[in-house]
Amino acid sequence: MKEATAKLNYLRIAPRKVRLVADLVRGMKAEKAVAILTNVRKNAADPMLKLLKSAMANAKNNLEMDDTKLYISALIVNEGPTLKRWRPRAFGRAYGINKRTSHIKITLKEHVTQS
Repeated sequence: MKEATAKLNYLRIAPRKVRLVADLVRGMKAEKAVAILTNVRKNAADPMLKLLKSAMANAKNNLEMDDTKLYISALIVNEGPTLKRWRPRAFGRAYGINKRTSHIKITLKEHVTQS
C-alpha cells in the first residue's frame, strides 16, 4: 500500500504544545483536517497545516493518489534538541531557560473501497 510522508524538523515550538494540535486531527480525512487546522487558534496549527498540505501534494504529484480519499494514518510529534539559554537574575545569579524544539512526521494513506 502506498503512503505519502512529509517531515518538519526543528520547529521552534515545544512538543507538548504541538501535540495538542496533532491530537485534534490524528486519524481524520485530510480535507477535514485542513478545514480544522485553518480554524484552530494555536501557534502550532500554521506549521501543521503547511506540513499537511505538503504531504497531500506529495501524494498527488509523486504517488498519483486520489487526494479526496486521503486520511492521516500517522502523525508523530517527537522532541528535538533543546536550546539552552541563560537569564540574569538578582544577586549575580543566572537562571536557565530551555527553548524546546519539535520534529513532526505525517503519513497519509488512501482509503481503499472494497467492491
